[in-house]
Amino acid sequence: KLGSQPYGYTSFRFDLTEGLDFSAPNLLVVRVDNSAQPNSRWYSGSGIYRHVRVVVTDPIHVAHWGVFVTTPEISNGQAKISVHTRVANESSTLAGIAVQTTVTGPAGGAGGSAQSALSVAPGGEAETTLEIAVANPKLWSLESPALYRAVTRVMKDGKAIDEVVTPFGIRSLAWSADKGFLLNGKPVKLTGGSVHHDNGLLGAAAFDRAEERRVELLKAAGHNAVRTAHNPPSPAFLDACDRLGLLVLDEPFDAWKIHKLKFDYAQYFDDWWRRDLTAMVERDRNHPSVVIWGIGNEIPEVFTDKGGPMAKELAGLVRSLDSTRPLTQALPGSTSGPNADAVLSVLDIGGYNYNLAHNQADDHRRVPSRIMLTTESFPADVFEQWQLARENPYIVGEFVWTAMDYLGESGIGAWAYGTPEQAAMAGKFAGMMQTMVDQLFLAMANGVDMAEMMKTNQNSDTAGLAALFPGYPWHASNCGDLDLTGYRKPQSYYRDILWNGGDRVYPTVRLPEPEGKKIVAAGWSVYPTLPSWTWPGQEGKDMLVDVYSGAERVRLFLNDKPIGEMPTGRDQRFKATFTVPYAPGSLRAVGVRGNRTVAESILTTAGDPARLRLTADRQIIRADGQDLSFVTVEALDAQGRLQPNANQEVHFTLTGAGTIAAVGNADGKSDEPYQGNRCKLFNGRATLVVRSSRKPGRTELTANAPGLTAATVAIQAQPARRPEL
Repeated sequence: KLGSQPYGYTSFRFDLTEGLDFSAPNLLVVRVDNSAQPNSRWYSGSGIYRHVRVVVTDPIHVAHWGVFVTTPEISNGQAKISVHTRVANESSTLAGIAVQTTVTGPAGGAGGSAQSALSVAPGGEAETTLEIAVANPKLWSLESPALYRAVTRVMKDGKAIDEVVTPFGIRSLAWSADKGFLLNGKPVKLTGGSVHHDNGLLGAAAFDRAEERRVELLKAAGHNAVRTAHNPPSPAFLDACDRLGLLVLDEPFDAWKIHKLKFDYAQYFDDWWRRDLTAMVERDRNHPSVVIWGIGNEIPEVFTDKGGPMAKELAGLVRSLDSTRPLTQALPGSTSGPNADAVLSVLDIGGYNYNLAHNQADDHRRVPSRIMLTTESFPADVFEQWQLARENPYIVGEFVWTAMDYLGESGIGAWAYGTPEQAAMAGKFAGMMQTMVDQLFLAMANGVDMAEMMKTNQNSDTAGLAALFPGYPWHASNCGDLDLTGYRKPQSYYRDILWNGGDRVYPTVRLPEPEGKKIVAAGWSVYPTLPSWTWPGQEGKDMLVDVYSGAERVRLFLNDKPIGEMPTGRDQRFKATFTVPYAPGSLRAVGVRGNRTVAESILTTAGDPARLRLTADRQIIRADGQDLSFVTVEALDAQGRLQPNANQEVHFTLTGAGTIAAVGNADGKSDEPYQGNRCKLFNGRATLVVRSSRKPGRTELTANAPGLTAATVAIQAQPARRPEL
């Protein structure tokens, strides 16, 4: 046995050398046994869901995560690059070597080099720091994420015996309560969301392309930042953030010593927190996208006198490994009092979970130097949260819970039809949330198993919390701006308009309430709407139409007849609600600034579903056994319009070199498996993921459904180039 690693999110390495028999074949087994920790608060998955590689080096080599690149001085004409390198000598003799580092620019041109001699004792390590000047640097930014490479070679007798390539970015970070966050000297508000590690239909499997696609989707939805809740992400995810320009709050774990669930990280904290936190920082500190380190999420110790000393110890370790980034921790409930203040005093940024509006004014009065960040917020509170960040420089931004739907925490964003009494009770619990959170975490800090209490105690405030988790048949969260397949929900478009402005309009229609019923949406849910004007059975009945707008005013037309005009400025929260008697046809929203039309969006009634359409996000992929193409499946009417009410089961046939990696829809309470060759449409859509094999060639996917014309799409797998080592 080489060793074990209990925390599956931590990258780790074991040395095989002593166990190898160089005269015969060797069998290396990587075995996952999740029986001792069945799950966390969300879907953890099980198995090998990130890359496993065998690395072969010379006995004298760059140590594991042994290169650390910083950019301490940046000006318009020059940047100073500091490259710290740690070299390991696993031979039996003293090693006299040279460490040589060359910097190459985004276009591949040479940016400078340096070299130093180093003597490394047998069985030991030695360190050196090289400084390299780069003329006219291209800065890494959200709009232009320029990446440089530091190529570090270990030279012995004039020959390179090891080489490590470290991508990095040249950029400056500055944080203050007076000016907020400055990236390269320019103010930036963090507009982002938290994400769990899974890839929806693919589960926990962190295919490089799936991780890249998540970043693409977040950027397209107006996000400039992401919080990795509540664990280190895959390296592929951070690589994509570097390439595409997405800022990252990198977070290590969800618990310290006190359990939230029986099998969570608390059972390993004492023995493993130093190793796991060190691994996160040493692995990720060269990523320019990583701008904040987290040290924990909603830690019950914060409510005790043990929280401050523990936070200080964790913060000290992080700062000893990297002093170039600020630290935060996500605090729920009250943020005043000696225990909370003791924790916040060791942080660079105070992280606020659902409590900024309650606490920020008093906290700023007491501690005017404190920088604040919303580390979690309810999706429905988007306007209030953004106004706080927009109007106060000491509040540097917001991470909504969540950016994307994820597996587990089943149905926390679900809505339901209920009685007026149930709707009133949901509102009551929402108003009590702040008090309940304090009670919840204080009880956990005193050893109460709150998860079990929420299941069994229906006669206390905990019953209100239990009501926010509806259980089966839900298996997904349903609180994301993007659904399980990556499709943007209406709330995503509203958030994008608030965050990023622009003369845009987005109409969406509230789901109707049957007689005697109310839509109950509390906690992490929002009132359900659909961007659809196809509502059979509602003819003549009033429908409520919400229009999100960055323009001054919105005009609404039904079949080219004016319904009305409303302002949509800040006083109106950048939206207007119209009452429209439903009639089939077209619903047109027009954005107006002055007397000029600046935006338009149309919803059109669809006819009966007539045919299927398949759209691949990439029709050319690599034949490396790992590449993916995400295929959108849609039901269209005879005129080619999406039929949002279609729910037929679609059967898929795939021929050629590829395989079906996953198939499913965005319905978080569907009981259909994500493995197979069929699924039902939900809101007229589904998604299928094609995975390449190692054989180049054409893969053809065909979709069939009863009564609909079939559809086919072709995907070409090209020979894969050997990956760069």
